[in-house]
Amino acid sequence: MNETRRAVLDALADGPVAGPVLAETLGISRTAVWKHVEALRDAGFDVDSEPDGYALAGVPDYGAEAVEFGLDAPFDVEYHDALPSTNDRARELAADGASDVVVLADRQTGGRGRRGREWSSPSGGVWMSLVLRPELPPARVPLVTLAAAVAVTDAAREAGVDAAIKWPNDCVVPREGTERGGDKLAGVLTEMEGEASRVSWVVVGVGVNVDVNPGELVGDATSVRAEGGDADRRAFVQRALERFDALRADPDAVLDAWRERAATLGERVRVETADGDVVGDAVDVTEHGALVVDTGDARRVVHAGDCQHLRPVDGA
Repeated sequence: MNETRRAVLDALADGPVAGPVLAETLGISRTAVWKHVEALRDAGFDVDSEPDGYALAGVPDYGAEAVEFGLDAPFDVEYHDALPSTNDRARELAADGASDVVVLADRQTGGRGRRGREWSSPSGGVWMSLVLRPELPPARVPLVTLAAAVAVTDAAREAGVDAAIKWPNDCVVPREGTERGGDKLAGVLTEMEGEASRVSWVVVGVGVNVDVNPGELVGDATSVRAEGGDADRRAFVQRALERFDALRADPDAVLDAWRERAATLGERVRVETADGDVVGDAVDVTEHGALVVDTGDARRVVHAGDCQHLRPVDGA
């Protein structure tokens, strides 16, 4: 949304305000005011024409303008009804020099998770990718992923869902006795381009089952709606982006925030890695996003793998 239209929208929210007054205040013509009002109506905003002027009567449920309105974080939003992958589009924008842009889609037709796994992305979910240019060395970029997981978890909790983070990048609703540590609510997938000493760009893909019909959920997935939470996608996106923006401004706080929300820490786990299984107690996560597992003989630092939560051993 351009700055003039944003200013018109903010004025209407405080309305009613007469067109001539708005034109004079913003330094634009009355015709321009009318065009901006019509554009807002086309975008789904309910703008009333009252005797005293224009007034905002309603905000659309979803979309770029809807998310940007009232968003307390410096992101521009690009919205699509459908995309094969928001990460693919975000990489295109990153290659063109974009920064602090959120690619948002109502549904994805080719969504994917870790290791290229398919991720079901029906209408009703939050499918978004953030184009970022963090001032971090490449070794600290994993903090961006951890921050995104915290932000999504906090947004889910604000929506009324008892969410937690399962290593490495899933947001789950904890269930006792399940290998995944709970039913999956969201996932985070980060991609980066850069050199040894600098980061060119980072794309953080986030997929969240928010207002997804429980009948459309696959496997052990759940949704905010299925958990009885507030399934307002617009509010969810805004809270997640605002929390993420606060965390990226304070990277030293990210690790402790992740630990406080972790479902995996303190659990007995099995991590399937390329070099074999690592079994033990998950005791910590490093700033590089690696899981520290106490096997009983040593502490192993696991950088990647599939993590299963195990039942405690007898006597433990």
